[in-house]
Amino acid sequence: MRSILRAFALLVICAPVWAAGLGNVTDAEASGGLREALTQGAGRAVELLGRQDGFLGNQKVKIPLPDGLAQVEPVMRMAGRGKDFDKLVTTMNRAAEAAVPEAKTLLVDAVKQMSVQDARNILTGGDDSATNYFRSKTQARLAEKFLPIVKQNTDRLALAGQYNKLAGQAASFGLVKSEDAQIENYVTRKALDGLYVMIAEEEKAIRKNPVQAAGSLAQKVFGLLGQ
Repeated sequence: MRSILRAFALLVICAPVWAAGLGNVTDAEASGGLREALTQGAGRAVELLGRQDGFLGNQKVKIPLPDGLAQVEPVMRMAGRGKDFDKLVTTMNRAAEAAVPEAKTLLVDAVKQMSVQDARNILTGGDDSATNYFRSKTQARLAEKFLPIVKQNTDRLALAGQYNKLAGQAASFGLVKSEDAQIENYVTRKALDGLYVMIAEEEKAIRKNPVQAAGSLAQKVFGLLGQ
């Protein structure tokens, strides 16, 4: 976690250096520093989520049952089907953990393609400007990459197949949200949400207190400001 904080420190630290134009720090160097920070931070987020219990063991991103199943869960548990629901929750989260490593290449590519203006917008934007940049550049393509991996994992459970059949019918009557009618679509969406949540959380933390989080890196850059 400290690695993420240090990486995102450049979101705040580079901004005044860039604006002041001190010493030999050019626009290209400042944007290069930001690219390095984003690459490291995104990579670390993928590492944290793309391993066993990366989702299942983290209450901030753990994927719960979709509404369509959560509504019938109490009745089904009373009927002795509780283990099936527990297994499905585990499988959904394991599917997300298996899919997330696919994000690293696309996230890195998004950083490489970042323009100087993109970098300026991130450095001068709100607390989640970097996260919003990643979301806008990667969400659609990541969904395409995640979906077959998630489906491969969820298809192993009979309950998932049963849910898809019933939810699909229910969605046609407006009883289940259309985006939740197929469990693989639901898990893919929640996996992406979890990835961006992790990035956004650390981005906000570093913007709030960059010096404490970044340590020696912050001291070095702020030292340039004092010259």
